Amino acid sequence: MERYDIAIVGTGPAGVSAAISAKIRNKKVLLIGDKDLSKKMRQAHEISNYPGFPKVKGEDLAHAMAEHLAQMEIAITNVKVVNIYAMGKYFSLQTTGETFEALSVIIATGVMPGKMIDGEEGLVGSGVSYCATCDAPLYRGKDVIVAAYGKEEEKEAVFLSEVAREVAFFPVYNGDPSEMPGNVRVVREVPTGIRREGPKMVLETAQGSYETDGIFVLRESVSPGALVPGLATEGPHITVDRQMRTNIKGLFACGDITGRPYQYIRAAGEGNVAALSAVEYLS
Repeated sequence: MERYDIAIVGTGPAGVSAAISAKIRNKKVLLIGDKDLSKKMRQAHEISNYPGFPKVKGEDLAHAMAEHLAQMEIAITNVKVVNIYAMGKYFSLQTTGETFEALSVIIATGVMPGKMIDGEEGLVGSGVSYCATCDAPLYRGKDVIVAAYGKEEEKEAVFLSEVAREVAFFPVYNGDPSEMPGNVRVVREVPTGIRREGPKMVLETAQGSYETDGIFVLRESVSPGALVPGLATEGPHITVDRQMRTNIKGLFACGDITGRPYQYIRAAGEGNVAALSAVEYLS
C-alpha cells in the first residue's frame, strides 16, 4: 500500500494551508476532504480580515485557494474519514472509500456542527457506526436505523436498504427526504439518546423509543474523540500545544477543531504551523 508522508484531513483554510506548506517542503501529501473546499467558507457573505483579500466573498476566497492547490498539483481525495488509528510507526486512515497510510496526520476538519447524541460516543464500534459502506455487511438481513444530518446522506440509507431487512431513516435536516425504497421507513423525529439493551440497540426521541440491530449516525464530520482513539479533547475541540501537536506522537491538529476564535485567518496560520511541525517530526 502506498504510504504518504503527511495526511491532511479537511479542506478548509487550515487544511489547504497545511497542504501547501507541506508540499513546499517536498513532502508526499494526501489531502482528504470536500473537493469544493469548506462549505462554511463558500457561504460566507464577506470576509474583511484576510490579508490581501479586503472584503472578499467566501466563494471567491475558496476559488483562490482551489487555484493555489491546482497550481501546486495538490489533488483532493473526496472521501470522508471515519477512523484514524496510530499503528506505531505510521497511521491508518479508514475512509468511506478505502484505507490510507501516512507517517503523520494533520486534523483540520473544523468543528462538528451540533452536539453528539447522548450515549453515542461510548457505543461507537459497539452498535453505533459512522460509515455505511464500511459496516453494512454486518447488518445483512437485519434492521438498522440511520440518523442523517444532511440530505447528502440519503444515498447511504438507500445503500443500506440493499443489505438490511428494514431501514428506519431519521432525517435531522431541513426539507423533505427524496423518495426512498420500500423497505426504508422515514421517521420525522429528532434523536436524543442511544443505549444498548442486551443484543439490541435503542434510539430514543422525545416521542418514543426505537429498537434495532445497529445505528448509523451520518454527519459531515466525526467528533474528534470518536475519530481517533485515545486523543485528548476538551469538549468538541482537540487539545494541542503551540506547535499544534496533540497528545499522540505524529498527530497534529489545526483550525476551528482546536478551539476559538473561529477565524479563517487564524485557521490558515495554524495550518502552516501544523505542517512545519509535521515536517520537523518526520525529520
